[in-house]
Amino acid sequence: MTRGLVAGLAALVILAVTPGAFAADHQTTVYRFQDSRITESSDLLDYGSLDVTTNDSGDGPYVYVVDAGTGATVGRTDFGADVQDVEAIAPAGPGEVWVGDIGDNAHQRSTVQVYRVPFAAAELTVHAAAYRLGYPDGPHDAESLIAAPDGRLYVISKGITGGTVYAAPLHLSPSDVNELTRVATVDDFATDAALFPGGHYVIVRGYGAASVYTFPAFHDVGSFGLPRQRQGEGISIGPADRIRLSSEGAAAPVLQIRVPEGLAYTVGVPGATAPVTPSSRPTAAPDEPEPGTAQRSAGDDRGWLWWAVPGVLVVGAAGLVLRRRSR
Repeated sequence: MTRGLVAGLAALVILAVTPGAFAADHQTTVYRFQDSRITESSDLLDYGSLDVTTNDSGDGPYVYVVDAGTGATVGRTDFGADVQDVEAIAPAGPGEVWVGDIGDNAHQRSTVQVYRVPFAAAELTVHAAAYRLGYPDGPHDAESLIAAPDGRLYVISKGITGGTVYAAPLHLSPSDVNELTRVATVDDFATDAALFPGGHYVIVRGYGAASVYTFPAFHDVGSFGLPRQRQGEGISIGPADRIRLSSEGAAAPVLQIRVPEGLAYTVGVPGATAPVTPSSRPTAAPDEPEPGTAQRSAGDDRGWLWWAVPGVLVVGAAGLVLRRRSR
């Protein structure tokens, strides 16, 4: 049994035990992907009337442009690269996105690649500029790519006990390996990330919860549960700070949610109200949480570790047994 297969089974264990904390009235389905080629949406960018996504590993070098009103594909860019595992996208300026070929389930890649790719509501074929990135501490699997307001790229690794944030050089070399620098950690099983407008806060999602951190220091601000999805991986922040979530699967729905009120106020979402303080509200019942507080919620990805880690250990042990039997 390969490490990649063990990692996949581990993800299934996580999906099975991770709770969703949002009630149905806190989410809406914006659309479903209509394109039969979009079966593993692993990331999402919200440009208002258009969304942009890519497929997970197994697809080619393609960026899909989707009508956010209907879910129909209105454009696709073939950027002509020999990609291995595309997992993330980030804004790169008007009409362009950064595409992160940064997935590495088996932890075998000496370098990973990012591409600067144009997109439009049209069919494009381009030769995209490519940049190699190298970790300072060996290979990592990653699915989250952030582009800071100054243009610097950040990669967040994906791990059961949390992720590490790596910063790329401000100016990337197209010929040399661009060495990443370890700058922070997150507590999430990071499958995607997005910056809030203004660039002072970042949201990092896992399968069952999302966390908000300051940016670029990555100080923990709070977290909240996410709706259940088949394998929810993509997250975007669009106009009016709306949050959209994509998921793997054919004809998968794209959901729209709102940040809990107290956390929304903390990060400066327009129209959000200040948290209610204990002195200004009736006494809560013993088990009733304070409303509007920016803190870790019941849907926090770390909460499932007590259940997921034993499950992953069981999966790993089973993998070892099968491997020995196959010899």
